[in-house]
Order: sequence, then C-alpha cells, then structure tokens
Amino acid sequence: MRVVSLLPSATEIVYALGLGDQLVGVTFECDEPPSARRDKTVVVGGRDTSGMTPAAIDAYVRAEMAAGRDLYTLHADALAALDPELILTQDLCRVCALPAGHVDEALRYLGCTADVVSLDPRTLDDVLATIVTIGQRTGAGRQAETLVAALRRRLTAVAGQVAGRYRPAVAVIEWVDPLFSAGHWVPDLVTAAGGRPVAAHPGGRSAQTSWEQIAAAQPEVAVVAPCGFRLDGAAAQAGQVTRQLPGIPVWAIDADGLVVRPGPRLIDGVEALAAILHPGQVPALPAGRIRRIA
Repeated sequence: MRVVSLLPSATEIVYALGLGDQLVGVTFECDEPPSARRDKTVVVGGRDTSGMTPAAIDAYVRAEMAAGRDLYTLHADALAALDPELILTQDLCRVCALPAGHVDEALRYLGCTADVVSLDPRTLDDVLATIVTIGQRTGAGRQAETLVAALRRRLTAVAGQVAGRYRPAVAVIEWVDPLFSAGHWVPDLVTAAGGRPVAAHPGGRSAQTSWEQIAAAQPEVAVVAPCGFRLDGAAAQAGQVTRQLPGIPVWAIDADGLVVRPGPRLIDGVEALAAILHPGQVPALPAGRIRRIA
C-alpha cells in the first residue's frame, strides 16, 4: 500500500508499526524518525518559523487566518505523482496541519481516488485508538494491537509507581506570548503521571488565558511545553513563566517530542512528567527531555 502522511504524528505511527517502506509522502515537519523527511517525497510545505519569537509566530498565524490564507501548501503535482492509496490527515487544528477538507478538494481536482483518513484525537485514549485505526487501514492490525498493549503496560507501570502519592497541581503552559493553557490530551498526560491538571481544558482546545487566571488555579508546578518547540526552545521561554509565577518549580519539556504530537511518544511524555512530579519513583530519564528552570 502506498501511504502518504500529512501529519508528523501519523508518520511516527506508521514507522512504529514497521510500515516505513510503505510510506511514500510526508510533510516538511516530519522529522521522527529523522530519515522520514530525507527518504520520502515532501508533499506539504510551510513557513519555517524557527528563529521567530512566540509573539511573532502568533501574529503571523493570526494574520494568515484572518486573510483566509492557508498556513500549509499542498504540493498537488508531487502528491499526484505518488499515486497514493491511503492519505492520513486531520481536521483537529488548522494551525497544526493541512485540514482534511483541503485534501479532499485537491484529490477531486487531481482525479485521485486515494482513501483519506482524518485522525482527530482529543484524549490520550483517542490517540491510542488512532494507532489501531492506522493499523486496520494498512493491514497491520495485529502490529497496532501489540504496540498499543505495550504502551498501556508502560502507563500501568507509571500508575503503580505513583500510586498513593500526593498529586500536585500542575499547570502546563502551551504558549507564552500570548498565554495559552493546555488542552486536548495534555491534561490526560498530567493525570497519568500522577499530577492534577489545573487551568486546563481536558479534551478541548487549548485556550488563551491570563497569568492572573493561571495563578488563581494555584499550581504547585508549572511545565512549559510550547507547541512546535523542543527542549531548548521551551527552556528559553520558561524565564517568562518564572517571573510570572514566582515561588513554584518551573520545568521545561521537549514539547514536540513528548507532549503535543499525538503519537506513541506521548507515553514518553507521561514518564517524563512523572519524573518531574515524583522524582525517585520512576526510572531516570535520558538527557534532553526535561530541564528544571526554577
């Protein structure tokens, strides 16, 4: 089967299922595994925002959406040349990836009959279900069930390690300028890690908020996990959080790798958060995943 992934998380899932050889097209953001973008045809492009401040990125996104322009460009000719049988996309967030409706329009224009599957998880359980869905649609149902079972065993192990311990209140900051608190599956990660999410929107979209509202929720720990940033980028933005929320521990986390992409590595994120909230109760983490800021 010739598969095209229009989502970095779907690309990760395809590889995790051992189907990398069936993947023929990816996006410019598909960087896990690192060989994905190098070895496959890139069919979706977009602006490189590295080097831009959070405020500048937000202003750019708002301006493009207000003008009715897309944040991503589908390379239709490249897609058509691949003659895909299955395309994995989403409708969850216009800021994160090309919407499924745009893909459908392009396929009709190209006369392509590929099956389009929209992956729109809102909770951690939904994310695990998308792995099963991709497995079923690619003929890898057994591999998907095996992978999900292994991921659930890791969640069970963390639950056992933090069982009976005090659950600190945790605010996950998904963007610092303007300020956004976390939604969708991120509060589930906190709960699974032995914390209590506050100023959060479980299963819903992340929402713009204020430092006063965050402080009113009385967090005992703040985790900085800005969408689109790895650990160094999160750490660079965490200074603002320490100034606004003095007196509480502030941690930066590899957001792209562990928190915001709805794929198998979210379980790594649960383990990382558990290490923050319950040090000594979970195994030590590899370097480059979390960093204490204050």
